[in-house]
Amino acid sequence: MKAVCWHGTNDVRLESVPDPKIINPRDAIVKITTTAICGSDLHIYDGYIPTMEKGDILGHEFMGEVVELGSAVKNIKVGDRVVVPFPISCGNCFFCQRDLWSLCDNSNPNAWMAEKIMGHSPSGIFGYSHMLGGYAGGQAEYVRVPFADVGLLKIPDGLADEQVVFLTDIFPTGYMAAENCDIQPGDIVAIWGCGPVGQFAIRSAYMLGAERVIAIDRVPERLKMAKDGKAEVLNFEEIDVGEALKEMTGGRGPDAVMDAVGMEAHGLGLEGLYDKAKQAVRLESDRPHVLRQAIVACRKGGTVSIPGVYGGFVDKMPMGAAMNKGLTFKMGQTHVHRYLRSLLEHIQNGDIDPSFVITHRLPLEQAPHGYEIFKHKQDNCIKVVLKP
Repeated sequence: MKAVCWHGTNDVRLESVPDPKIINPRDAIVKITTTAICGSDLHIYDGYIPTMEKGDILGHEFMGEVVELGSAVKNIKVGDRVVVPFPISCGNCFFCQRDLWSLCDNSNPNAWMAEKIMGHSPSGIFGYSHMLGGYAGGQAEYVRVPFADVGLLKIPDGLADEQVVFLTDIFPTGYMAAENCDIQPGDIVAIWGCGPVGQFAIRSAYMLGAERVIAIDRVPERLKMAKDGKAEVLNFEEIDVGEALKEMTGGRGPDAVMDAVGMEAHGLGLEGLYDKAKQAVRLESDRPHVLRQAIVACRKGGTVSIPGVYGGFVDKMPMGAAMNKGLTFKMGQTHVHRYLRSLLEHIQNGDIDPSFVITHRLPLEQAPHGYEIFKHKQDNCIKVVLKP
């Protein structure tokens, strides 16, 4: 089969690789009909995710048709059209039983690697390094899905791939990030980052009852899309964001703030140079400019929600501000399984059509081009879907 394989920083290639096979009775083989490039994939593309190996198949946002099933999978049939959550979850462990699906204890065979950095391992993730399981991803023609009896969600007739494929990651990620804000009637939510997750977070915050959402970015087409989602927008290259947020909230600050950027935030001035220099020589693994700014901007007693991916260590964090203002932090890889059915209902009811975020549709063989335009924000690119 054809698959998008990682070969190093800024180097992905479409290659012929062996077809996946059933290796466990709870496996399924899915023929991919739609897959996507995620902002998290850019962290791999840029070389900031450790334990990648040449030839690893990328991709954790994908859906398709079941073509083969292990003997233990009874709730799905060959021919079913399914979406596949990006965290791989067993359904039976302490964490899965508590609806904490991305913390599954049984799906990462390389847990010992993650434990060295994190103390404990999260779940395995498709196409996202050997530290998180070494699983082949879904930017391919076929994929093996472990624990298919738990992970696969059958999609009803009448919904196009592009309406439901983002149930695999960015729609639930934006929704969980908004839910983590503990939104109360009248609340103001500030969101840094108007990429795909930020766009879903804006709409989810309104769905959960926010009175105002303020979105922060610098890319014109992202800011326009955020404005189309009823957000008030700030361009951080043109304005002092901290001062603007004070003015827009009567001096109090937003009730909740969200870092939808993560480990490759673009800082300005000396702070930005400091982070880039330390990251370049691996004295700091992540650039936390947005997280610093969000903590300082948040009102006293507010909530900091972090859907943006962080991989290791950050520097110069304003923990004094966080502690003395009594902030609550909520974060984590998304517990996708928790949200699948309720968000599918929102799509079926017409509350949201997630395909609004797509700007580019490319065949699988153009994936290297897709990575380039997505990374460099060329051709007004916000979200790329790939068709095998």
